[in-house]
Amino acid sequence: MNLLPKSCKEFSDKDYWNKFFKKRGNKAFEWYGEYLELCSHLHKYIKLKDTILITGCGNSSLSADLYDVGYESITNIDVSEVVIRQMNSINAHRTNMKFICMDATNTAFGDDEFNVVLDKGTLDALMPDDNEETVARIDKYFSEIKRVLKFGGRFVCISLLQSHILHKLLETFCDKSWMFRVVRCHEAEEKNAEDGDGTTLPVFVVVATKFKVMPQLILEVCLAGEKMVRMSTAEELAAYVKSAQDTAFVTNGLAKTNLHEDNEVTLDLIQPGEDTPRYTLFIVDQKHKQAVNKYAVFIVPQGRESEWLFGTAAGRRQLQDSARFGRLVVAVLRRGHSFGTLDAVKEELAHAAKMLIPYGFSGMIPFLSLGSDVGRRVTVHEGTSPLSGGYIVEDVDVEAHTHRRLIFLDNQFLVQSEARLKEGQYP
Repeated sequence: MNLLPKSCKEFSDKDYWNKFFKKRGNKAFEWYGEYLELCSHLHKYIKLKDTILITGCGNSSLSADLYDVGYESITNIDVSEVVIRQMNSINAHRTNMKFICMDATNTAFGDDEFNVVLDKGTLDALMPDDNEETVARIDKYFSEIKRVLKFGGRFVCISLLQSHILHKLLETFCDKSWMFRVVRCHEAEEKNAEDGDGTTLPVFVVVATKFKVMPQLILEVCLAGEKMVRMSTAEELAAYVKSAQDTAFVTNGLAKTNLHEDNEVTLDLIQPGEDTPRYTLFIVDQKHKQAVNKYAVFIVPQGRESEWLFGTAAGRRQLQDSARFGRLVVAVLRRGHSFGTLDAVKEELAHAAKMLIPYGFSGMIPFLSLGSDVGRRVTVHEGTSPLSGGYIVEDVDVEAHTHRRLIFLDNQFLVQSEARLKEGQYP
């Protein structure tokens, strides 16, 4: 059964969606995750008493799930008469929820009628490109959203944020009368990967909140964890999003293929709002016929990263050969950061480890290391030399002994000089 459009233009064709839902019947079609993957984000921005408009609802179960947990003031609209009939029948017992056949670019609602406009994939369907006709249609769509939202209301949009879509969102909502926020939804990505071929694109939740004119522009992004990072410009926010998308492109490729045995891929992991990498990951592969196990992550304790086995490509290849893993990710803890226990480091690396899983791997990801802790690295002195640039003197523990090292920061994996300290002879 072919349920995909012949061309991207059909995404905005009412007849296409009527045929689509007739063929599909009552089986729900979900874009970018279901309620369970999205609820942690939706509950932050939608209150139980809010009046909610869901545009392009399709036959998604999202509105029913929201209704069943207490969101009773929900109006769903779609251009397909077929799906509206289906959804009215399916949800007849949800007496306060409405399903109306209506074009989201030309609604019959009054001004300032809703607290929330919720869009799950509708913008992506309406805007497959940025030609003149498409942009005119999206201008009408956004104009309706602005009109029907109350002050303090929120446009919540779940999207893949292709570059032309993010550009249009920023062009429309990036002013002092809107607070604009982009949050990455890792839960939806992981679910999509499990249901598909093991790869996925980043899924984002955009929240544009309507205000009267504010003193300053408010742009925020959260691509990992809970911390929001304030952006100065729309261009800066777009660069953050593109970085996440580019990384996903690389990791998706790694999920489907093996690296040549003479090559390795290096990724830096940076915490939001910081400039220096917290971790560096080296990904190395070997032929499956030589591997006993498929995949593992090896955590290098602080102070051991400059050793040949961990600090060189040849050494990491030997580490992988001896461990006999088809793919080995060697994780280096970078200086300038504080690390807790080994378990805390594993928890921090868990998401990145999942992103780098080779296709066909399932089960728990093994985390390996040299011991039961993350090692110790203490800065004794740091400065700048006109000849060598920045440098640092640090104490590290190696095999129960403390060593003092000089490191030039332009080559942090190379020890320039080292002395083993005698017990009790150093501060």
